[in-house]
Amino acid sequence: MSITWMIYLCVAAALAFGLVAGVFLTFSDFIMRSLRAVAPAAGMAAMQAINRKVYGSLFLMMFMGLAAVSVALAGNAVIFATGPAVAWIVGGGAVYLIGVFLVTVLFNVPMNKRLDALDPATAEATDYWTHYGTAWTRWNHVRSVASAAATGCFLVGALLLTHTV
Repeated sequence: MSITWMIYLCVAAALAFGLVAGVFLTFSDFIMRSLRAVAPAAGMAAMQAINRKVYGSLFLMMFMGLAAVSVALAGNAVIFATGPAVAWIVGGGAVYLIGVFLVTVLFNVPMNKRLDALDPATAEATDYWTHYGTAWTRWNHVRSVASAAATGCFLVGALLLTHTV
């Protein structure tokens, strides 16, 4: 892979990371607060619907695809690039894989699956909703920050690569 192509791909990836960060920020900033502001059964039902609709969405394709892109660009940076750009690109990939992908798989998705299995009209579901709203949002903050950090890392990496062309 040429360095010029790596620059283009890093910038394109950074734009996609930024879009993912925006979705996560939207949830952290006002969607979860709004869902928690209504009656628990209504908030839970809405979140269950959101969680079901995310499957097959463009967002999910980007989310999954960016994990592969992170690995591919980090690997190519190690092989073909030199200097500090390598660390920024590898770091950006690691931040996305750990702070976004792994956090999602280990924390947010299991909470979503448990929520999906509950009947919003039950006391058990209401109790879980209180915990879910706090814990899910906390982990979503991590994903928001990590996505934004990956954006920055890949942009810095791309900028540094321009000095090697």
